[in-house]
Amino acid sequence: MTRKVTGFTLIELMIVVAIIAVLSVLAVPGLMKSLAKAKRAEAYINLGSLAMAQKAYFAEHGVYSSNLADEVGWKPEGSFNYTYGFSGSEGKNNFVGKLKTPASELKSSNITPDGFVASAAGDIDGDGVADVISIDHNNTITIVQDDLK
Repeated sequence: MTRKVTGFTLIELMIVVAIIAVLSVLAVPGLMKSLAKAKRAEAYINLGSLAMAQKAYFAEHGVYSSNLADEVGWKPEGSFNYTYGFSGSEGKNNFVGKLKTPASELKSSNITPDGFVASAAGDIDGDGVADVISIDHNNTITIVQDDLK
């Protein structure tokens, strides 16, 4: 009688592990880029909301305000990643998100009585470079610094 041995050899298992490793190396960067794009979509939505709040404030008072919390009455909803607003004090002129990007990255933002450029900044891929997006009083969205490249 012969005994039939079934199972995988060590070489077969090593080949499978190598194939999985190669597929992981190819798939992970694409996944990370998709996650970063999803975070950027949050910025577009919140910047649009901020611009609408500024326009409503302008319609009532005839000027724009950098005091988002007290005067404009705007704050990002829920749990947010980016830092939004203008340079100045946290909780009044800007709101810092989960990515803890400092408000100093909002240097492209400015405000005058008859116009504004509000910014959102966040290091969405963890490389130390912030993704900075701005919106102005004409609803023009500009990518000031692209962290997805």
